[in-house]
Amino acid sequence: MQSKIFDVTIIGSYYSILLPENVIRPFLDKNQKRVRVEATFEGKVLSFHGAIQKRNNRHYMMFGKRYQKELGVFPNDYFQLQFFEDKSKYGVEVPEELEEVFLTDQEALKIFETLTDGLKRGLIYAIARYKTSQTRIDKSLTLCENLKRGVTDPRQMLRSF
Repeated sequence: MQSKIFDVTIIGSYYSILLPENVIRPFLDKNQKRVRVEATFEGKVLSFHGAIQKRNNRHYMMFGKRYQKELGVFPNDYFQLQFFEDKSKYGVEVPEELEEVFLTDQEALKIFETLTDGLKRGLIYAIARYKTSQTRIDKSLTLCENLKRGVTDPRQMLRSF
């Protein structure tokens, strides 16, 4: 499933995008609040996973400074979005390094699966932001060890002890 391409702009101080009801209704009808997004501006394309959020009977999506900088847009610029069905397991792309570590540590994977969906995504994002593959491997190993140790504080899960 995919939406048509539609124009948007960033509104408010929360860097939100107001989403047209006719575009998101098919996703909401299938209970899909997380989508894969392609944003386009002046020939640049940015792909990411996003959440459709409801506030005051309207639907929004966050479009933070990091995405604005990558795409080269400023508030008041109009750019295009297109939504696609999110078929990923966690609602975000999992770094290859983390997948490989989980393949070798089934005990840690079982514990990881018991976490809330938001915490899983947060940890995946945290590992994905590291630039080098070796650092992503090291942090994935640390995460697994901390999960098995019973560390429950998300701020501590990627720290070495």
